[in-house]
Amino acid sequence: MSKNPYPLEEGLPHPLGATWDGRGTNFALFSAYATKVEVCLFDHSGKTETARIALPEYTDQIFHGYLPEVGPGTFYGYRVHGPYEPEAGHRFNPHKLLLDPYARAHAGELIWNPAVFGYQVESADDLTFDERDSAPFLPKCVVVDPNFDWRGEAKRNFVPWEETILYEMHVKGFTKRHPAVAEPVRGTYAGLAAREGIEYIRSLGITSIELLPIHTFINDQHLLEKGLTNYWGYNSIGFFAPDPRYAADVANSLREFKEMVARFHDAGLEVILDVVYNHTAEGNERGPTLSFKGIDNVSYYRLLPDQARYYINDTGTGNTFNLSHPRVIQLVMDSLRYWVQEMHVDGFRFDLGTILARERYGFDEESGFLKAVQQDPLLKTVKLIAEPWDCGPGGYQVGGFPPGWAEWNDKFRDTVRDFWRGEAPASALAKRLCASPDQFNRCGRRAWASVHFISAHDGFTLNDLVSYNDKHNEANKEENRDGTSDNRSWNCGVEGPTEDPEILKLRQRQMRNLLGTLLLAQGTPMILAGDEFGRTQQGNNNAYCQDNEISWLDWNLSEAGRKQIRFTQKLTEFRHRYPILRRARFLTGEYNEELGVKDVTWINANGTEMRTEEWSDANMKCFGMLMDGRAQVTGIRKRGEDATLLLLLNGYRDVVEFHLPECAGGGSWSLLLDTNLPEQEEQPDFSCGAVYQLTGHSLLLFLLRPKGV
Repeated sequence: MSKNPYPLEEGLPHPLGATWDGRGTNFALFSAYATKVEVCLFDHSGKTETARIALPEYTDQIFHGYLPEVGPGTFYGYRVHGPYEPEAGHRFNPHKLLLDPYARAHAGELIWNPAVFGYQVESADDLTFDERDSAPFLPKCVVVDPNFDWRGEAKRNFVPWEETILYEMHVKGFTKRHPAVAEPVRGTYAGLAAREGIEYIRSLGITSIELLPIHTFINDQHLLEKGLTNYWGYNSIGFFAPDPRYAADVANSLREFKEMVARFHDAGLEVILDVVYNHTAEGNERGPTLSFKGIDNVSYYRLLPDQARYYINDTGTGNTFNLSHPRVIQLVMDSLRYWVQEMHVDGFRFDLGTILARERYGFDEESGFLKAVQQDPLLKTVKLIAEPWDCGPGGYQVGGFPPGWAEWNDKFRDTVRDFWRGEAPASALAKRLCASPDQFNRCGRRAWASVHFISAHDGFTLNDLVSYNDKHNEANKEENRDGTSDNRSWNCGVEGPTEDPEILKLRQRQMRNLLGTLLLAQGTPMILAGDEFGRTQQGNNNAYCQDNEISWLDWNLSEAGRKQIRFTQKLTEFRHRYPILRRARFLTGEYNEELGVKDVTWINANGTEMRTEEWSDANMKCFGMLMDGRAQVTGIRKRGEDATLLLLLNGYRDVVEFHLPECAGGGSWSLLLDTNLPEQEEQPDFSCGAVYQLTGHSLLLFLLRPKGV
């Protein structure tokens, strides 16, 4: 291997990463404590190191150099020299090849070998020093050509928040078993871009897909040893590169991802990424040295103040990314802007978002990271969604993020689950139906800030929620110890699959009740992919390691599944048709003197307004939500904007005789939906004051037809 067969220039300290300008490539790497940085070039197999070149300049803690003859397709990595003093937090080891934090593409996979650890792993003592070369076992970074023809993208319009319906999905799992997608591209970015899948998503009334992590990530060693894998991808090692394992054409993974985004945009759909900036795949002091740990461990990670050998573990994964450091904030901000500006994604869901807003003294609504995001003119144009909790101190912060952010609302999930299994009263559910104003109605935040869901990747699917009382995670090979036991589920009488027609009928109705509550409540709804047809994970509520039929969507649909799809389509159609179901402002129940109406009135089974004593009755489980569309009409009126809707919910197991409310000025009630009659024929309107038999465990929606209409 020649030390330096290439011409070398001093280059620039910006931008960070490997940047090709048409003539050559500029390499720039931040490290506050390194003494020397070498860029290593490899042949196209990624196995043979062809050059090792010391970057000649060091400016403002950035090592940099320019290689005129190096261009797209070049495989590379870094070796970083400096002190190996774990007790002081320094873990430099030039024998370890390191991935560029700003790499735009990767090739190859990590091979777990003792050489990928900075210490002698056989001794289990992280104070030791290992001199084996890790390069043969590491994936390689790739210099890329960023050019792509984004036809028509400059004129693209984003979906308004109040019109948004999210669909959480996995790149591989959605198409891996899809019969209409060509087999060679199933489970890839190209497969997800297939016309059949996109048309199906559009047919559901979805506006925005939310992809589980696609940043380059690592398969955990302990999972591989068990014959399992990290399916979800919450183990990032590269924040600028789409993971090559999802590419049909690995050599062109960047272009393939961009083409996928373009196809979704052509269909009017947004693409939102689940991003994991809270930790990396390098684990704690016993973990491997793959990138950040060997570049500048002290800067990139939060270490214990008096014992810098050890990592603060607010994530539960071994380490915590140090968002208090300006260069680490810069990396995250550069990554976010890159995905918006260069990859054209429409927003982000931040895994364990509380960590990103935590300074050394705790969570801060005005943390450095949140300030950086709020003032950024580009990021203001996209959707920002926080998962507002982690396992660190003060980690639960639902409603605590600043204006402009939306947040996953687990209070909605838990309360709705409890209501439909008979464990929560009307008073608890009413707040959640109004987008949880007790949590979010402050500082001018809008109702859409509450992203509500019944199920997500983590936990039971909708089908399993009504089919299992307990988790069944034996396939994870942890003796069913993993995953939460607090599922708030109800199996409707039998654990797991059954042929009992009455139980199956009840389960189908319960799934419709849960979907109806999700899509007819105020706020931003999120559907888990497959819930629209009753996908099962066989009772596994922690399928993070199941890259197989447990997690992949099964497109061999039953008649019950097809009916549930049609029911879901009906719900999303109502949400798009009637603006009162997706108000930006919170419903308050206050009387509007100017319009002479209340935006929401709560109705008891007698057809009259709920009384104080009824709200305090823990056994009150049947009530109505009367939403008056006239309360939101401003400016130019459009057809349907002033529609008044009545949502009825019966959480009892028995039939309830419900008196439909009287109508000021006359009129009648038209039944739009009854979960006991999911595909009912057209019915005559019901007179105001009429009695309707509400089946036990059922949800209904009525439209007020004014007299003479």
